[in-house]
Amino acid sequence: MIDGIDSSGKGTATTALKEFYEKDKKVLDLREYWKENEGFPDIANFDVIIATEPTFTHIGKEIREVLIKNKTKHSPKEIAKAFSEDRKELYEKIVIPAKEQHKIVIQERGVITSLAYQPLMDNLSKEEVLALEGNQFCLNHAPDLLILTTVDPKVAIERINARHEKKDDAIFENEEFLIKAQAAYQSDWITHIFESKGTKIISLNTNPPKTPEDTKKEIVEIISHSTQ
Repeated sequence: MIDGIDSSGKGTATTALKEFYEKDKKVLDLREYWKENEGFPDIANFDVIIATEPTFTHIGKEIREVLIKNKTKHSPKEIAKAFSEDRKELYEKIVIPAKEQHKIVIQERGVITSLAYQPLMDNLSKEEVLALEGNQFCLNHAPDLLILTTVDPKVAIERINARHEKKDDAIFENEEFLIKAQAAYQSDWITHIFESKGTKIISLNTNPPKTPEDTKKEIVEIISHSTQ
């Protein structure tokens, strides 16, 4: 699982692993699949599955297009519940079957996103987020390796503002929020949750002067060393 605040390099790192595995394995990238398809595909013929949260289908599509847009009318509790239900479906349809078939699963974002982001919204405690059924379900199938991409929130905002093709207009994309989220990702509370599930946590700093190419090289090195 690769996670971190918005524009911290998650997508760059995930795509680097896709390119790395495509050299000798058959890769299904759900980020690409969902551009033209609805639902969840048959994964039988693939060696590597690349997933993302929220998904781009069913509940995930509604999250992206409605729930987390600026000026949303949905409450923090409704948003948190939708995220948890979306990831539970992803795990039931894709992640767990893939792991049972001994496939490699790479996730861009996961339950840690909810644990870091959603308690920062009004009237929603971290205990409430943690207790949601979908979040508990996915934590019981925690990743073997969690790579946290870290970046100065000011840099993250500069990257968001420089986007041409990808402007999400999401409620989380402001500097004050990202400062708090960055601290949450590195909190003892979240660290303990994942380490208690047997997850190894590694940080990947993407601050300048590091380039996207540096990030790609480092993520491949991390994975190569972790699987030896």
